[in-house]
Amino acid sequence: MSAIILFDGVCNFCNGSVNFIIEHDKKNFFKFSPLQSEAGQKYVEKFGLSDIDSIILVENEKAYTHSTAALRIAKHIGGIWSLLYAFIIVPKPLRDFFYKWFAKNRYRFFGKMDECMIPTPEIRAKFL
Repeated sequence: MSAIILFDGVCNFCNGSVNFIIEHDKKNFFKFSPLQSEAGQKYVEKFGLSDIDSIILVENEKAYTHSTAALRIAKHIGGIWSLLYAFIIVPKPLRDFFYKWFAKNRYRFFGKMDECMIPTPEIRAKFL
């Protein structure tokens, strides 16, 4: 069993997050694809999520977005990070308010690249 993380491939914060997840994903549970890629766009179309530009988690043929995606990712990483999943009890509108505010400002806070990152050969197998 595995899950797919679709992310903004030109966002510095998103790329840093993907690198963090890869480093802590000891069970190789996650595969990755930039939203801008052909594979990423197929999932966006499949789930009708063209209005999402930050992160989508596809797990068990279901798509999770915003704070729910981030919390489910933290849960699967394990260790101390899985404790963040406790925030799932916070009402989704409140969680998503803060998530969306941060996502809206991520380029201003962290900048962006002109193109998606190019993974190393070791990491390339984790990408669709």
